[in-house]
Amino acid sequence: MTDIQIQKTSHSNLDKLDFNNIPLGRSFTDHLFVCDYRDGKWQNPRIEPMANLSIHPAAMALHYGQAIFEGMKATLTKDGKPLLFRPEMNAKRLNFSAERLGMPTISEDLFLEGLYKLVGLDAKWIPPMEGSALYIRPFMFADEGFIGMRAATSYKFMIICSPSGPLYSAPIKLFAETEYIRAADGGTGAAKAAGNYAAAVLPTEKAKAKGYNQVLWLDAKEHKYIQEVGTMNIFFKINSKFITPSLDGSILAGITRDSVITLLKDKGYEVTERPITINEIIESAENGSLEEAFGTGTAVFIARIESIGYKGKDIQVSTETPVADWVTNTMNAIRSGSMPDKFGWMKEVEVIE
Repeated sequence: MTDIQIQKTSHSNLDKLDFNNIPLGRSFTDHLFVCDYRDGKWQNPRIEPMANLSIHPAAMALHYGQAIFEGMKATLTKDGKPLLFRPEMNAKRLNFSAERLGMPTISEDLFLEGLYKLVGLDAKWIPPMEGSALYIRPFMFADEGFIGMRAATSYKFMIICSPSGPLYSAPIKLFAETEYIRAADGGTGAAKAAGNYAAAVLPTEKAKAKGYNQVLWLDAKEHKYIQEVGTMNIFFKINSKFITPSLDGSILAGITRDSVITLLKDKGYEVTERPITINEIIESAENGSLEEAFGTGTAVFIARIESIGYKGKDIQVSTETPVADWVTNTMNAIRSGSMPDKFGWMKEVEVIE
C-alpha cells in the first residue's frame, strides 16, 4: 500500500452542479490526484484540491508532445455504491502508451490506489441517472523545462474527474475521410497519445460543418480500409453477424470494444475481427445485408450510426438498432449493479467521508 497524502478542500463546489443539466467537460470535482516522476522514480503521490497548474514555459510536453491520457467512468449502484468499470485495463493501456512515447511506466498498483482514493473522496459527484457517469481522466505529461529533442527526465501523472451526461442520445452521422489520416503503420495509432487527437481536430471540424457528427477514419495508404471513428471503435452487423476492424497497430484497443465483443459472443452472436473495406459496407448497404452499425467508447458509450458520408453520397445504415439498444441496456444494467456481473468487470469503491 502506498502512502498517499490527502489534502481535502475547504469548500466544495458540488452545490454549483445541476445533475439534470451537466455541461460536457466543464464541471470538475473538488480534488485531483498528482504524482511526480523525478530522479528516475515516481514519488510524492497526493490528492489535492482542484487548482490550476504552474509549469515552466519550456515544459517539454508543450513543445515535443510527450502527453498521453486515459478515459474511464464511475457509476452508482441502485443503492448508491460507487463502481469502476475494468480499471485495471486502463492502467495497462496507459503504460502501453507510455512505452510507445518513450515515457516512464507507472506502477499499476499506484495508478489504481490513487484512482480509488480520488473517486472515493469525490463520490458525491457521481450522477445517479442512468446513462450519466463520473468521467475520469488519468493523464501523464513531460513537465521538464528544456528545449531539445529527447525524452524528458521529469513527468507528472494526474487524475481529474468530471461529471457527464450521455454524449449522443440520437443516432449519428459519420464522414468517411479520404484526404486526412489518423494513423499509419509504425505510428502512434494504437497509443492514446494527445497528438493523435490534435491531428484530428481540423478534419472533424470540417466534417461537422458538412452536417456530420464524427469522422470515420480510413487507412493511410489506400483510404480503403476502415480503422475507427474519431472517439470510438466501430461495429457492423451484416447478415446477422458482427464484424469490427482488427487491431493492426493503428487502431486503439478500446476497453468498451473488448467488453462489447465479450457480450455479443456470450449472447451467441458471431463476431469477427478483420480488415473491412468501405466498399464492402457500401455493397452490403445496397443489397440490404447491412443491418446496423454502432460505435463504442468510454465517452460515447454506445453510439448508434445512422449513415456514413463517402465521396459525396450517404451510405444509409439503419434507423433501427435492436442489438445496439440491447448492448446499451445490458451495459447500463451491469454498471448499475442491477444485473449480475458475470465477467467480474465492476470494482466497488470505498467512499471516503
